[in-house]
Amino acid sequence: MKTTSTDNLSIFFANSPSNPSAMDPRIWSRLPVELLEHILSLLPLKTFWNLRSTCKRFRYLVFSPSFISKYSSSSLPFSSFLLLAHPQCHRYFPLYDSNLGTWRSTSLPLSDLHHCWAPSALLSSSGGLFCLSDFTSSSSSFLIVCNLLAKSSRKIEFPTYSFRVDHLTLVSTAIGYKIFVLCSESAYVYDSILLSWRRFDGFDPILSENDHQEGAFHYGGLYFTTPEPFSVVRFDLESGKWERPNAVLPSQVTFVRLASDGEGKLYLVGGVGNNGISRSMKLWEMGESENWVEVASLPEMMCRKFMSVCYHNYEHVYCFWHLGMICICCYTWPEILYYKVSRKTWHWLPRSPALPEKCSCAFRWFSFVPNLYSPV
Repeated sequence: MKTTSTDNLSIFFANSPSNPSAMDPRIWSRLPVELLEHILSLLPLKTFWNLRSTCKRFRYLVFSPSFISKYSSSSLPFSSFLLLAHPQCHRYFPLYDSNLGTWRSTSLPLSDLHHCWAPSALLSSSGGLFCLSDFTSSSSSFLIVCNLLAKSSRKIEFPTYSFRVDHLTLVSTAIGYKIFVLCSESAYVYDSILLSWRRFDGFDPILSENDHQEGAFHYGGLYFTTPEPFSVVRFDLESGKWERPNAVLPSQVTFVRLASDGEGKLYLVGGVGNNGISRSMKLWEMGESENWVEVASLPEMMCRKFMSVCYHNYEHVYCFWHLGMICICCYTWPEILYYKVSRKTWHWLPRSPALPEKCSCAFRWFSFVPNLYSPV
């Protein structure tokens, strides 16, 4: 006998450990579509992942014009996560629920990542999308962009046979995304609307010396920091031009990193000290006159811990924005130091219980904000 989507929903919830009592299937079979859509819109992320594979009808419903118009991705009750990729976390990625402030047992549907399940394959994330490397082909290199929630992906061939993944940035917008990659002495930009790459020559070679740095997207451009003598450079994603903003960096900085909230604010995180040793760490915001305005200073005890964590090897430090949080990470340490912008407070994110007691470096964090309608 053929089952309907409402029958499948009945079976799913009847077998759910949190709801052992079954509802009469005859009631579910007469459930109006509007009510079914409303129920789907209230499901938590883990249940949504499990339920969407039950039948094709559910997939049709969540991508129907009526569901999209009523329940945009911003109104769906999915939590946002900080995702940890580490070589010793084989075939899974620990998720920290930044809404609830706890580690979640939810695991990503890694089958959607094809054969690129290794943590090292993750390169960048933005707007619910992930960008992964795929070097399984002997003749060329590929990138994979995927939306795990929508269970969709796209394989993108890179124009050259080799490139540096240290300088890859994924930028997602409401209508598509762009991928920025540095390769040799050229910059490449992929546009998902045009489905093609553009090559731009003449970038500042000094940028290539600063590894593991993603660009901070701000008003149509990607901002990067350079090694000493420290400066900020901007790459325009449309024109392909490099420029140096006029803003003078704060004095006595020992390292600098950037983060952008994507809505008009650009932040600078930096150590302050002498002879390459940080004695304090501060946060600045780009002012209207393109000057850096100090907004916060890391408390002394937290600063001591962070400096001992990175052993004053600041090349291991990187930053990114995650829903009101400026996250400051170190490749050699499994915790995150973050600044809550709305509360103006500093915090340490606790170590993941999923990590082995003894684990090496190469900790890589990503912002994961599930978005059902981010196109690939």
